[in-house]
Amino acid sequence: MISRLLAKPLTWVIVAVLGVGGAGALYWFEPWRLFTDTTVSDTLTVVPSATTTPSAAPAAQPVVIAEGSFVTHEHDTSGTARMVRNPDGSHQLELVGLDTSDGPDLRVWLSDQQVRTGVAGWRVFDDGKYAELGELKGNHGDQVYRLAADVEPGAFRSVSIWCKRFAVSFGAAELTAVT
Repeated sequence: MISRLLAKPLTWVIVAVLGVGGAGALYWFEPWRLFTDTTVSDTLTVVPSATTTPSAAPAAQPVVIAEGSFVTHEHDTSGTARMVRNPDGSHQLELVGLDTSDGPDLRVWLSDQQVRTGVAGWRVFDDGKYAELGELKGNHGDQVYRLAADVEPGAFRSVSIWCKRFAVSFGAAELTAVT
């Protein structure tokens, strides 16, 4: 019976279509990422406390200008995002203690959109203005992303761990000005 099925051209067409479809699904969904983790340990900025009184004239210091805690969207996400202004006037985004799932084509985005909780917040970050800072370095740990000179941090109110392939946020943090 099996030898008769294998002798028919339609059987080979079906096998080929299933093989190509299976390979395409593996490429698109990358299901092995459910079982992978990458931990990053970038050096975070040491921000002097407000109570420090230097004995000499104060040198320019890095300053946290905005920060916020991550909320979960498509995948459980926690940690803190903070925007730092460096002494030379440049800016960087720091993800502190990030903990999220791994996934295909994850990016770090600054967005002008407000962070919303629940399903309503999953897909809003590409609705307005956004700046991609790069691929997510890892799904755990501390990470630093330098902003390009033409990216004005004041124009953005949130950061999202964005899955570019499926246009969905894994998690996001509202960046609130630090006073």
